Amino acid sequence: MSLLRPDAVVTSLANIDLETLWYKGKRGIILDLDNTITPWRQDILTVEAHDLIARARSMSYKIHLLSNSSGSRTRRVALQLNVGYTAPGFKPFQGGYNRALKQLVLSAEQVIVIGDQIFTDVLGGNRAGCYTILATPVERTEFIGTKLMRMLESIIGRKR
Repeated sequence: MSLLRPDAVVTSLANIDLETLWYKGKRGIILDLDNTITPWRQDILTVEAHDLIARARSMSYKIHLLSNSSGSRTRRVALQLNVGYTAPGFKPFQGGYNRALKQLVLSAEQVIVIGDQIFTDVLGGNRAGCYTILATPVERTEFIGTKLMRMLESIIGRKR
């Protein structure tokens, strides 16, 4: 397995089959914030994010936010959702993933990481031993460093 290859790719959070993943033993979800469940630098969740979280809750998934964004903004969103959070997560480094797993009280094999970036969410989630899902970004507006990483993602994507 390549550390840069997600276990699944979705164009919408609505396309994530939580039922099948539950059947496979997944019990927790680590969610990225910017451009995964909210537009960049905003606190408002997308409709798809609300639906995903509602479906996950109805199935008793544990949910945790892991973001490289500021702790204060991530905290605001986490409080809206009544979930735990780790921020800044310094993804793809393992510290944030380890803290999230510890707070979820689950093993890495039981956890799904959902994010929009290969070099942070997928790489970090794979290194942690989680099941990774790469989601299409919510919008094109984002940090300049992220735009540069997306160019690299497109290059490695063509070479796979």
